Amino acid sequence: MLLPLIAALPWLLVPLLLVMRMRGSPRLRDELALPDAESPLVSVIIPARDEARNIALCMQSVLRSDYPALELIVVDDRSTDGTGIIAREVSRNDDRVRVIDAPPLPEGWLGKQWACSHGAAAARGDVLCFTDADTVHGRELLTRSVAALRNRKVDFVTVAGRQRLVSFWERVVQPHIFTVLLLRYGGAGAVNRSTRVEDKIANGQFMLFERTTYEEIGGHEAVRGRVAEDLALAQLLFERGKRTLATMGLELLSTRMYSSLREIVRGWTKNVYAGGLDAAPFGSAGRLLLPLALLAVPAAMLAPIIVLALAALGVASSGALAWATACTLLMLVWWAFSYMVAVRIGPLYAFTFPLGAAVVAFIVIRAVYRGMRVEWKGREYRLD
Repeated sequence: MLLPLIAALPWLLVPLLLVMRMRGSPRLRDELALPDAESPLVSVIIPARDEARNIALCMQSVLRSDYPALELIVVDDRSTDGTGIIAREVSRNDDRVRVIDAPPLPEGWLGKQWACSHGAAAARGDVLCFTDADTVHGRELLTRSVAALRNRKVDFVTVAGRQRLVSFWERVVQPHIFTVLLLRYGGAGAVNRSTRVEDKIANGQFMLFERTTYEEIGGHEAVRGRVAEDLALAQLLFERGKRTLATMGLELLSTRMYSSLREIVRGWTKNVYAGGLDAAPFGSAGRLLLPLALLAVPAAMLAPIIVLALAALGVASSGALAWATACTLLMLVWWAFSYMVAVRIGPLYAFTFPLGAAVVAFIVIRAVYRGMRVEWKGREYRLD
């Protein structure tokens, strides 16, 4: 019986490795604000396509910032749900806000990059902040982010925030997706320390550039055809020798990316494979093996459950049963800890981990099948 328990050690060591890789990440709340007189004008740019349910809350949170010098530019990317009308209503009594319409999407561009580029062209600030319409900003988010940019003398700051998980499916699936990402990249500290371009990543939900840096690298036009534009920008900055900082801001930034299982599946199908190709290590061999790498985590979670099911049918050995039982108990402990500490909801969600892993496996298979055919918000792209 000792051998099955030894075989279960990876199911213990991998979570411990993940915790270790999260250590050493800088925290945005530790940054000291600049004096008002030294605070540059910041242009906050929100690309928005069919974001009627989110745009007002996002804009209001930005406008409540304690940062002394900001303008807010909302780029309505040809929405069909009244996003532009809502944004203009929010902006009616605040002269810091402009709502502009994105021109028709040119060939070779993805919609978000086109909207961001159009917003940057209209911006007046020395610092450009790109943020998603589904984010909510704390009052000190912009103040401390600009302080990090200037005090640390870097060219770019990106902030990892908290994910708001409201519905059942968000709570079941999203933690699995972010576990895969954390296993690949580690925390913000690991991203900052890495000296390999493929290990660089940014959070497109909040990216802060010195304007001169943004223009020097070619802005969003330089990544106009890349589905994971945040990852592509982080890699481009590193290749150009720019100084970048990834930092944790769980208390200052929150995002609700998707609100239903359908949205989760469609959203991650868009990113997980086509975007993952840009982050695959080991060159062409890594890209070739990417589907297997993406499936490895959900497969590792599902394998013990499958063995337990086989044991219940009487077709698994006692050693296999001991291994599966040990692995399952280890995963239950890990997920209970994760839900309580990281997600901050009830630990009973730990028992849904096989369901979450199965959905992630389905997303990966669907994404690999679609390959470089990407669909999002009524637009279809065929990527190079």
